[in-house]
Amino acid sequence: MTARSEIFAQWILHIDMDSFLAAVEIRRRPELRGRPVVVGGDGDPTRPRQVVATASYEARAHGVHSGMPMQRALRKCPDAVFLRSDHPAYDAASAEVMGVLRSFGYPVEVWGWDEAFIGAQHDVPEELAGAVRTAVHDRTGLTCAVGIGDTKERAKMATSFAKTVPGHIYRLDSTNWMIMMGDRDVVALWGIGKRTAARLAVHGVRTVTDLALANRDDLAVWFGPTIGPRLRILARGGTSRTITTEPWLPRSKSRQVTFPSDLTDPAAIADHVAALARELTVEVSADGRVVTHVGVTVRTRSFFTQVKTGKLSEVTTDPGIVEVGARRVLARFEITRPVRLLGVRLELLTPTEH
Repeated sequence: MTARSEIFAQWILHIDMDSFLAAVEIRRRPELRGRPVVVGGDGDPTRPRQVVATASYEARAHGVHSGMPMQRALRKCPDAVFLRSDHPAYDAASAEVMGVLRSFGYPVEVWGWDEAFIGAQHDVPEELAGAVRTAVHDRTGLTCAVGIGDTKERAKMATSFAKTVPGHIYRLDSTNWMIMMGDRDVVALWGIGKRTAARLAVHGVRTVTDLALANRDDLAVWFGPTIGPRLRILARGGTSRTITTEPWLPRSKSRQVTFPSDLTDPAAIADHVAALARELTVEVSADGRVVTHVGVTVRTRSFFTQVKTGKLSEVTTDPGIVEVGARRVLARFEITRPVRLLGVRLELLTPTEH
């Protein structure tokens, strides 16, 4: 196995593929180009509990988006082409794209199927970004947007601007960060969600500028000594400037199951959680990983979703220990409504950490 290394970069390029899953499907079915395409589940939008994984831009124009029930997507866009998810095809297409990115000779940090960072020492990063976009399209037939930044945080945010401008390339750095981001709501920042934004708003912190100027000590009191000051750093554009190269190992593994009929029997709910915990543990232990924490997701008929996590009594590869931990976490839920979805997430250590 190739050693994992971290490389400091002058410029960070964030590559984000356009509607990746739908684009892969259209690539192998060119007759679908220009039509609304929806990918998810087994591809049958009339069946209950099927969820949209991705939608082409033509489908999005009708209000279809990821995470939407397929039946609702069908009502919004009855003329769409619905396709089943094909993970092996997406794995293969992603490997093609990452191969193109690595061919430039710069370090590449992979973030899933359709996203990566490139670190580069380059006088004109826009030229490199343009070359990357051209090479990806010419060699794979797929398209992408490229955000350029002097930190990962700025590069990631730049991609959202890149998707809206001609050429699909945009730069955010120390010279224009506050100009472009200062008046935006804090929820626009990578790493800040609606709950954190709501907690900040209670203290009068609503915009990126507000957060950038917030008192560090106050933030530490509100969010803790680590997270609080980190939020201020995010508002100022972040500090991450290293690229971690392959091989990349996920820090967690999860699986969710949406049931054809809602579950109401507590014993059945517990058995499903236990089975998921055992299955995942067997899979990760085969890869030499050990489990430190287990999380459980419960979604009820009303789509109300809760997630709880617990630390195991010991780091382990034993499915029985993880199952006990998962059952213990599940017991902390107050489930008063029928359950439509259950999920289990394992937090892992890499082989060199144990």
